[in-house]
Amino acid sequence: MANEKLTTIPAETVLLREGEDNFEMYKILKGKAELYTGYGTDNEVLLGILGEGACFGEFGLLTHKPAIYTVIAYSDLILYRVTEEKIGEFIQENHSSVFQIMKSMANTMMIMQHQINQLSEELDDRNKVNKRIVGKNKDLISRYVKGGFPDSNRFR
Repeated sequence: MANEKLTTIPAETVLLREGEDNFEMYKILKGKAELYTGYGTDNEVLLGILGEGACFGEFGLLTHKPAIYTVIAYSDLILYRVTEEKIGEFIQENHSSVFQIMKSMANTMMIMQHQINQLSEELDDRNKVNKRIVGKNKDLISRYVKGGFPDSNRFR
């Protein structure tokens, strides 16, 4: 197919990298892609597998901000490429995709909010442990200053 809007991508290709600028959106016409946050780090999280009809890259296209996730071709892909100049045409030709994009963005925000909540809980747990340790250390220092430990000679 000789169409400038269609792009063929081999499996395992990084299509979009978190933190990098990308001002194009893609609709998967054939194949599957993986969606990650923290890709390649200790905090890597697979957000999902995108299949035929799914879109990605909408964040950069709509906000002109760096990507908030990484997309990797799970299989060979055929993609429909949408630029800012062609977004109006895409919306007219693909109104059902617009609703799916909105649902996908809302789902991504829910997943990220869940991750933020988990991180907050983990930090809160660590702060509680640190406060207990600090409290015990303060108590030990206070006891030492007030009269030393009964067996304080063993530390010399």
